[in-house]
Amino acid sequence: MSKFKKKKKGMPGISTASLPDIVFMLLFFFMVTTVMRETELKIMKPQLPKATEIKKLERKSLVSYIYVGKVKDQNGDKIQLNDRIADIKDVKYFIFAERETHPEDEIPLLTTSIKADIKSNVGTITDIKEELRNINALKINYSTLKGDVMDNIK
Repeated sequence: MSKFKKKKKGMPGISTASLPDIVFMLLFFFMVTTVMRETELKIMKPQLPKATEIKKLERKSLVSYIYVGKVKDQNGDKIQLNDRIADIKDVKYFIFAERETHPEDEIPLLTTSIKADIKSNVGTITDIKEELRNINALKINYSTLKGDVMDNIK
């Protein structure tokens, strides 16, 4: 009898040494190729007014955007909420839908940002503000560019 027994050779195990490399490579690939969804403007790109005293919004996840401007081949100002053209009375439903997507403790922090074209009618913006006031959405931001206010008059 021999002192050493031969072990049966089976299938070799799968090497997992390169598994972390593969996982990080896939993670990096998806981080680079993924595009965050942005609103597609149906109105003409608004030319924002200029202001000297501006403040950057901190938490953009708490901001709802209302776009005001002209639509090609149509007269008058149009309101865009997310990806569709809407009426003044749809603003309150838009805000209610935005509130539904946030926890209750964040609702007082929600801000409504109005991105209006410099040539938009003040009456349209006033109507939007009245709708927001009626549903107690009192944190309103007006999107502007940094610059001289006198440039708005030209």
